[in-house]
Amino acid sequence: MDYVKLGNTGLIVSRLCFGGLIIGPLQADLSPREGAEVIARAFDMGVNFIDTAELYGTYPHIREAVKKTGREVVIATKSYAYDREGAAGSLEKARKELDRDVIDIFLLHEQESRLTLKGHREALEYYLEAKAKGIIRAVGVSTHRVEVVEACADMPEVDVIHPIINKRGLGIGDGTLEEMLSAVERAYNNGKGIYSMKPLGGGNLIGSYEESISFVLGLPFVHSVAIGMQSVEEVIMNVAVFEGKPVPHEIRWALQRRKRRLHIDFWCEGCGRCVERCRQKALRIEGGRAVADSRKCVLCGYCSSCCPAFAIKIY
Repeated sequence: MDYVKLGNTGLIVSRLCFGGLIIGPLQADLSPREGAEVIARAFDMGVNFIDTAELYGTYPHIREAVKKTGREVVIATKSYAYDREGAAGSLEKARKELDRDVIDIFLLHEQESRLTLKGHREALEYYLEAKAKGIIRAVGVSTHRVEVVEACADMPEVDVIHPIINKRGLGIGDGTLEEMLSAVERAYNNGKGIYSMKPLGGGNLIGSYEESISFVLGLPFVHSVAIGMQSVEEVIMNVAVFEGKPVPHEIRWALQRRKRRLHIDFWCEGCGRCVERCRQKALRIEGGRAVADSRKCVLCGYCSSCCPAFAIKIY
């Protein structure tokens, strides 16, 4: 496994980052014990960087994995808190549930615009004060928006940016892939630590897995790539690819046999664009959000490409 310096943070991280969302209650819903087994395998295979968030509900999984392996790892987490009180609560929750005195990276979760950054300024100030006290090592933002990357590239108080990057630009909320890459490169050149998310576009690019991973790994201005993993087989496959080794045949076969499904996240806005796009008539709006009929869905992923909230994924 290759390791790099994460911008000017002083942190050394593996090129492969374990994306913690998928193992938790919002998606695969693995128990802390089950999730810890998967995470621990990644740690034992050289992954020393994991991304999570307060929303994900995966602090117990990560705590158990660290306890199980005894390895030193870098943990990044995120919160939607916008004021001092909320930020303080989120930080203490992370410290307590992860059983860590110091949080390596604390991010403002899913920032949408310069206005959103301004609205979260009070929380950011609190995290900066915690950083000055040595309770947080680096502060930053996660985002699907080009505008936010551009703004943060010039903010000296932002150490780390966690942007969405994949070969088709799926999930970018306000621009093109080229615009996102340009903004990320400028942020990188300004010393920001860059670890990207969703290289497989929420599972919609799984059919071109190697090509999709190679695309992101080929970007010289991305330090690390976060990939969601919910099984030991997925860990073995991703580690092999990141190390430039062939994926064991039995692992590839097992993953190809695994049944995939369409997943619609809770933040679906019920706009109906996916319903209009679906040629299989497998989607409908029910109770204010999209619902899929598994008998009709062919897992083409076309619905995801038109979802403005990036709420539709394939697992």
